[in-house]
Amino acid sequence: MIPTIPTTAPATTAHKSVLLKESLDSLDLRAGGVFVDATLGGGGHSAEVIARFGKEVKIVAIDLDQAAIDLAMKRLEVGNVQYYCGSFRNLDLALAGQKVDAELFDLGWNADQFEAAERGFSFQKDGPLKMMFSQTETPAPVVGVRPGAVANALPRFTARDIVNSWEEQNIADVIYAYGEERYSRRIARAICEARAQKPIETTFELVAIIGHSVPFFYKKGKTHFATRTFQALRIAVNDELSALKEGLWKGFDALAPGGRMAVISFHSLEDRIVKRYFKEKADQGEAELVTKKPIVPSDEEMQENRRSRSAKLRVLKKN
Repeated sequence: MIPTIPTTAPATTAHKSVLLKESLDSLDLRAGGVFVDATLGGGGHSAEVIARFGKEVKIVAIDLDQAAIDLAMKRLEVGNVQYYCGSFRNLDLALAGQKVDAELFDLGWNADQFEAAERGFSFQKDGPLKMMFSQTETPAPVVGVRPGAVANALPRFTARDIVNSWEEQNIADVIYAYGEERYSRRIARAICEARAQKPIETTFELVAIIGHSVPFFYKKGKTHFATRTFQALRIAVNDELSALKEGLWKGFDALAPGGRMAVISFHSLEDRIVKRYFKEKADQGEAELVTKKPIVPSDEEMQENRRSRSAKLRVLKKN
């Protein structure tokens, strides 16, 4: 029988954009420019661009989640915004050849998505094991929205598919590589033992399995014991690291001379990719590092928004 453990969900928290002022200040936007919000989410960064420039800056807003776009359209209706429903790895399709002056990749998850139990992202809410940023295979037609390529609209599999059908070694490898989880092998073994009795269907079932496979002291740490496993599954489902590499490459190619790219990362795997890519472009003489070291949130922001604690902002300027 799959073990169960009590889990209490926290109160819903409204999404807050991280490093809002710092990221936009570092992009050095000017009236008449084109700004790409590669991860629209709740629309906080784009709303600030509109507050500063009105319709004098054109915004190309990209998001995998149609629901996020629907909400953001209401918030940003006073701006000059072009929407694209798809992954930022398809940034070239979203821009259709136009050059841009500034791009922002905010790699943090959208609190609204994680608070929705039916999306299956959170270990603190009971829901189906999905973890997909995109909710539909073919985005619903919306006025002003260009749909993304169907091939990239939905992940190839869900978190449920991983835990119920992948081989134990592959599950362990994913949890270790994408979650940097020291107990990945124990957790993978427990998952396979549990699914032999019945399929693992919900987030709480998976949390219980993880909880019974790790040492007692590990469950008393500051970080929830299921955090790294859930992170790993989410990254695998959405192919996040490959998408980031492709998005950076296409984003840099789309920048006009003197254009800037800013990336806000939230864990070491993302930041390592961004740091290496920026350094490579700088070493090749194609760009210069605007930020020699990453910008991090102020103490005040970290106190007001706990999700900002691990954020790092890096900025690159194209020569």
